[in-house]
Amino acid sequence: MKYLFAIFALLLSLPCSKSAPGCGKLSPPQSATATPTALAPHRADQPAAALDAQREKHAQQVFLKSVQQQVVSAAEAMPAVKYGFAPTDGEFKGVRTFGQQVKHLAATNHILAAAALGEEPPPDAGDELGPESVRTKSEILDYLNQSFAHLARAINAVGDTSAPVKSSPISPLKASEATRLALIVESLIHAFDHYGQMVEYLRMNGIVPPASRP
Repeated sequence: MKYLFAIFALLLSLPCSKSAPGCGKLSPPQSATATPTALAPHRADQPAAALDAQREKHAQQVFLKSVQQQVVSAAEAMPAVKYGFAPTDGEFKGVRTFGQQVKHLAATNHILAAAALGEEPPPDAGDELGPESVRTKSEILDYLNQSFAHLARAINAVGDTSAPVKSSPISPLKASEATRLALIVESLIHAFDHYGQMVEYLRMNGIVPPASRP
């Protein structure tokens, strides 16, 4: 359940939007002594509060460290001979193998990190599949760690107004909606989605995920 909590925390870290349903409902009650200015509602012609880049950057660095630690430890826990494992009992026809899950996660990290940095998507990331040349466990682990380093660079650019941001075809965000922070959060949410699948694959092979061990 750790990853569900992390996803919820990631969503809470996003700036509040006027269009978000229920936005602001959890604000503490105003003091009876509050000034009229403090109680005044935000007007459409007033500028939104500026992003606190340093605090946002620090928060995303904390989340990145947590996600990377759990995903990488799970990838390391699966024996190399099991990287070709995919479930067969039940409705699992055509699903990715464990190795393909990890490589897809890493490729998506690279693609979204590139968009957050205003870069072209890495050509070897393919259609979120990752490089064909990356096949062994050690190669996939290297590619995975490189993808998290790419995300770390994107996080370091939060607040840098000189660095462009691009939309990504794999993101549900339109070009006018894409922000550096949103693309980073999207990548971390996606990583935990596949971490959940990695956990199931590990347990099917009698392996307790490192993050779940006493």
